This record gives sequence, structure tokens and C-alpha cells, in this order.
Amino acid sequence: MTDPTAPPDAMRVYPAGVSVVRRSQRGRACLPASITLAELENWLLHDAAAEPEMLLTFESLMWRMTAVGLPVHRATLHIRTLHPQLLGFAWNWRASDGLCDEVQVNQSTADTDAFRLNPLHNLFQGGKAIRRNPQDAAAQAEFPIMRDLAAGGYTEYLALPMGGDRFRHAVTLATMQPGGFTDEHLALFQRLLTLFGLHVGRHVATRIAINALGAYLGPVAGAKVLSGDIKRGAGEPIRAIIWMSDLRGFTDLSDRLCGNDMIALLNAYFEVFADAVLRNGGDVLKFIGDGLLAVFPLGDDSRVAGNAALTAAIEAQAGLGRLNLVDPAGVNCEGWRPLRAGIALHEGEVFFGNIGAAERLDFTVIGPAVNEASRVEALQKSTGRSILVTAAAATHIDAPLEPLGDYPLRGVTVPMTIFSPPEQPLRQPLAAAS
Repeated sequence: MTDPTAPPDAMRVYPAGVSVVRRSQRGRACLPASITLAELENWLLHDAAAEPEMLLTFESLMWRMTAVGLPVHRATLHIRTLHPQLLGFAWNWRASDGLCDEVQVNQSTADTDAFRLNPLHNLFQGGKAIRRNPQDAAAQAEFPIMRDLAAGGYTEYLALPMGGDRFRHAVTLATMQPGGFTDEHLALFQRLLTLFGLHVGRHVATRIAINALGAYLGPVAGAKVLSGDIKRGAGEPIRAIIWMSDLRGFTDLSDRLCGNDMIALLNAYFEVFADAVLRNGGDVLKFIGDGLLAVFPLGDDSRVAGNAALTAAIEAQAGLGRLNLVDPAGVNCEGWRPLRAGIALHEGEVFFGNIGAAERLDFTVIGPAVNEASRVEALQKSTGRSILVTAAAATHIDAPLEPLGDYPLRGVTVPMTIFSPPEQPLRQPLAAAS
């Protein structure tokens, strides 16, 4: 999952689809003053469990392996994961620059020639170890990365499978030692990596839980659940800018489009709106049919959340305009344009936590402010404006807003003053019901 086209010890430039999550520069500073093989195994059995991240665990392992005399000069660890957009994660260590990178790999890289011609692709397909001499012409013809390894002075490359589950993981080791690895080295690698595999399994399980919870609940709610905040009623009151959005004319579209086209269209629409929320620091909590519920929690400076919410709303509507000019992937029909959506921004206190039955919980926000935001969003039909901001939310926004008037809301005793960004063109009220 690393870049198979770049020189192995070059400037750590990663290809499209591979991005650095974090980097450790501890280098040899993470080494003890002296270490024996027995001490290394003892560390793997005991103290390594205290490392909070796989990045630090893998880096510490590699420096310890060099300290006991194992001639490893380049190593990578690769894990598959359960994530709708990621193929997996990798950790890349080099003795030459003293760095260890953690990178995430998008699903799109699995379709590239660079990945298909990498030894790892063969390993993941067949589950068998790969051992090559990068200086050998046949190895270079088989795997282009061998040419780069040879240019870097490497004399042997190993790709070893780890774990027997459906995700399948791998470690690669390379050396510059003349003659490559010895049989004794290989036996020690198997011994040490068997112990290390226990830590990989632990980190993989945690990573999958984080990814799954983040994808379905959002990063904030997911982190709370993973930390043990899972009891019914557990949660906290927070003040936040509440985002409520809804697609106009959804009922009519659903009647006219087939299921596959409707799902593809919804996915394209939600990608635009949810990306705008996430990009500006909001937390997407729920997709409700064609609606989206999100929050921007108020911090020490409430204007940060208010301004971010308005920016996200403007970006979302601009993105929807661009979407109306293209054919989204999977949509094979006419008559769906133009998509229109309304966004309401409101501020208030909400309960952020677990709601539901004893056996089936939902982590969401509830409270009068959420209901009010939904009522405000429905005003899109009468105002013709695609972004509506309540007076409560407007107090946290620096940008100029145009007052639209006071509107009575069902279930709210006092009419609510509504604003809208002045640069937004006024349209005729929309008659279509959602």
C-alpha cells in the first residue's frame, strides 16, 4: 500500500489515494540503551501493550530489531480494514531517514497498475510469502518496485502474511546486507512477528470499531460510544448550531425514478451536503430519508461554530448547483434536474446522547431546538430561500444577514425572526412538496 513507483528511500512522496495520517520522528531515541533478543521478546509480551498507537508500536519494534543485530533497513506494515472508502492503513519505516509514517489508502488505489504490480497484491490474493532479490533481473521484470529497491542498494525483500482472517495483513522487510537475509534471520522474523501479530490484531479490532462507528454515527458520537458511553439515557446537554436540511420535491422524484436511480441521486446529494458539513467542522448525526441532521457544537468562541455552519450551508448549495450540471454516477435517467434543497440553521440546547429501547439505541440529538429547526426548514417552501437562519443562530454569525420577517411556527408560541444570506438570489416560492 506504499508507493511502488518512488525510490524507497526518497523524499517520502506518496501517490494519489495515499495520504499521511501522522509521522513519528523519534528515531533511535525510542531505543533502550542496550537490548538482547530475550528483552525484545519480553517487551513484545508485556510493555508493547502500553503503546497507544500502532505507529509507535511498529516503530519501536523495528528499532529494537536493529538493536539486537537483525539487518532490517526498510519495513512496512499493511492492514486491511472495514471502511466504505478506505482499502486500509500502512506504516512505513526506514532506518536511513529515521522516520515512520502512518498512511491511509483509499479504495481507488486497488484499481491502479501500481497496486496490481506490487508484491502485496499477490500476497493478498494468494496469502503466501514472497521473497525476492531486488538485484535479480527476473524479479525486476515481475515487480517494478524491485528496480527501485535495487537502486537503493537493497539485496533482499520479504513480504510476509499476517493473520488468517478475511482482512489479511502483511509485513515487508528489506535489507542492504550483502547476501540478504540468512535462514537464522528468517526464523527469528517468524518468531518475533508471531508475537507482534497479537498487537496487530488488537489494533486492527480497535481500528475497525473506530471506522465503523465513525461511518455510521460520526466521529464525535462514535468516539463517545467507543469510550463506553453506551447506556440508554447517557449523554449530555450541549449548545450547538443545529443544521436541518431537506431535498425539495423528494416525493415526486421517488414516484418518477426507479429505486437504483433514486439511491444514486440521494448518494450524490448527501455527498455534497455531508462533505460541506464535515469539511467545516460539523458533525453529521443522521440521514432521515432525504433529510440531514447535523450539529456544530458551540465552543469558547461561539462565532467559530456559527460562521462555520453558514459557510458549510453556502458551500453545500453551491455544490448542489454544480451537481445539477453533471450526471452523477449511477443515475441513468432524465427529468431529475434541478435538485433543490433547503437548509435551516438554528441555535439552542439539545440533549446529545443515547436514545431508544434497551436493545436498540440511537446516538442523536433531541430537544425543542431540533423540532424548531425542522419547522424553520419547512419555511423554504413559502420564502423561496434555500438557506434560512434563525435569530438565535444569527447572533453567532459575523456575516451580514438579510431579515425576512417574523414567521409563526407550529408548536412555537412566539413568531420567529428569520434571516437569510443577502447574496443568495431570491427565487419564486416552490410549490413542490417533499
